[in-house]
Amino acid sequence: MTAGPPLTSQRRRKILEAAAEVIAERGLGDTRLADVAHRAGTSAALVIYYFQTKDRLLTEALTFADDRFYLQAFHEMTALDQPREQMVRLIEMSLPEDDDVTPDWTLWLELWTRARRDPETARKREALDRRWRSTIVEIVRDGQRAGEFSAVDADVFALCLSALIDGLAVQVLLRDSEITAQRMKDVCLAFAARELGFNEEEASSSRPPTRR
Repeated sequence: MTAGPPLTSQRRRKILEAAAEVIAERGLGDTRLADVAHRAGTSAALVIYYFQTKDRLLTEALTFADDRFYLQAFHEMTALDQPREQMVRLIEMSLPEDDDVTPDWTLWLELWTRARRDPETARKREALDRRWRSTIVEIVRDGQRAGEFSAVDADVFALCLSALIDGLAVQVLLRDSEITAQRMKDVCLAFAARELGFNEEEASSSRPPTRR
């Protein structure tokens, strides 16, 4: 195969940002690689050459979005002294928005659907979810070493909290009248406080959500 034009880091970032936006707006089924190229201000040939399929572009876009999330989470977590504050902030960062669904959560819906049929997408989904649970586990164990959290099984807690976040987020994305982003936050915080043994009101913050 003849080598294609170089894919610089800046151009790659623009393509993946454009992919996240277009897929969130139209869904993967109605997204063309040419649409992504147009949004990114590049050629369709370049997008097709380097990403080849929409499934691959979806997983690359979500991985890019997750990397960006974890970078921001790292900066926010290191600015907080207490593990319980970190846990609260991580939950806040996971919330979809009621009135303006963030593209990243829409990408997750598309990825979950594709993962049922595509082994490569399934492997990527598993790796991304494992990374998410490991982030929760790390905070729990830090809190236990500091004497802030009770002696729960950190891996089981992470599994339960991540499943709770994902399940409630789907209801928010589907605009269920009974599950708002605020109610999702309240339920997740109450679960974490009950299981880990901290006072959620003392640890709560008023900062806006970011996204997982």
